[in-house]
Amino acid sequence: MTVTPLAAHASDRPAPAFRGRIGRDARSGHYAVPGRYRLHLSTACPDGLRIAVTHSLLRLDAVCPVTHLPAVPDCGEGGHSALRPLYEASAHRYTGPALAPVLSDDWSGRIVSTHAPDIVRDLAHRFGGGRLPLHPRAAEPEIEAVERMCAEGIEQAAQQAGSAGGQPVGRDLALGTLLETLGALDRWLVGRTYLIRDEVTAADVQLWVALVHLDTVHRHHLDAAAVQRIADHPTLWAYARRLTAHPAFLRHLDLDGIEARHHARCQGLEAAGAAVRILDWAAHAAR
Repeated sequence: MTVTPLAAHASDRPAPAFRGRIGRDARSGHYAVPGRYRLHLSTACPDGLRIAVTHSLLRLDAVCPVTHLPAVPDCGEGGHSALRPLYEASAHRYTGPALAPVLSDDWSGRIVSTHAPDIVRDLAHRFGGGRLPLHPRAAEPEIEAVERMCAEGIEQAAQQAGSAGGQPVGRDLALGTLLETLGALDRWLVGRTYLIRDEVTAADVQLWVALVHLDTVHRHHLDAAAVQRIADHPTLWAYARRLTAHPAFLRHLDLDGIEARHHARCQGLEAAGAAVRILDWAAHAAR
């Protein structure tokens, strides 16, 4: 699955403020102890949704409890007022936004990490134990490749393809990158149940969340012809449908929350593609 990424992009999210990691033993400072850590997340956010699905697949409810946040942040710059005390306790005179997701340490009342990829890996490696091997170390290069593909070839490309302020040439280039990525994935998945192994891994979680947001968020800013071309990858969307039926994925699919968050943050114009749904996610969510 080789896809040429876009030349560059500017993220609308600040760099993570905290990058602590959970280690193997007491010498690491933040060492793995069941019940010590807590997740704070919103499943309306892509990062929060990835972490929530990972948490459920690993069955970590009793090991690392979750505090769920509202779909729509209630502070400026996308922050949550409920997280402000954690941020202020963790950084002297912190003035930035109190963003989710957060992995906090209940022992100290401070933040360990706000970097979603690190959080996912630490949950899998430090608490996954004999559970589902979501992050097999031998598969790490493949998982990282899927992460880049989703970030650049799907999420970034879809955002730029639907940008009302962008130049037509730039939008066409971005749409071409998006379709090339989806086509590569569609061909790769022929005859496969999962993306890189014979069981679900972090790569599947990554791709599923990207596809959910492609259809429920980015689609609103694409024209109907573009959405039809995106939908014309039957193997890929059948794969997304199968994963959605899995309880660990389905239980966190908050369609109303995703819509509310999108409308609260979006400044773009709605296009004709808004009326052309690719998957009937609501039919799965209603089960």
